[in-house]
Amino acid sequence: MKDQITGRPRTVSGTAADSARVKTAPLAPTVLLADPDPGSRAMMRDALLEGTGPCQLRTVETASELEAYLRDPNPANPKPALVLIDLDLPHAGGVETLTMLKRDADLRHIPVVILASRPEPTSTAAAYEAGANTVIPKPATFIALVRLVKVLTAYWLDAAALPPQQDLP
Repeated sequence: MKDQITGRPRTVSGTAADSARVKTAPLAPTVLLADPDPGSRAMMRDALLEGTGPCQLRTVETASELEAYLRDPNPANPKPALVLIDLDLPHAGGVETLTMLKRDADLRHIPVVILASRPEPTSTAAAYEAGANTVIPKPATFIALVRLVKVLTAYWLDAAALPPQQDLP
């Protein structure tokens, strides 16, 4: 796979595997998306292009890929400023994956947004109990996704005070 550079200045998109070839510091905050659906990943990439500021998008398909990316000491895999996890992530599931992430002292500070196709009260409660920063229903249209991404990135990447990247493991 090749590194993909989007049309928006300073925005880089690609899979977690693509980042192994990148040898420089991140150009912008990294958003890590864990979603098994290639269409959803592509829509998120396109929605980020419409966002208010530049960011890198890295994607994984499973809980094990997410964990491997987060534990990779290679500086070519920048630690994310924000993690988006599909509630229906294969194998371990979104809530179980979130629980693993929040139990790890080196990872628990990373904000996590759970995206749910059909949020039900029990799954929403379980996600918050596991440490989700936010649970959001997946938008039904691309325009709604663009609006959501603008709000998410404006809050988590621009307004919120996050731990400095150099202090991350």
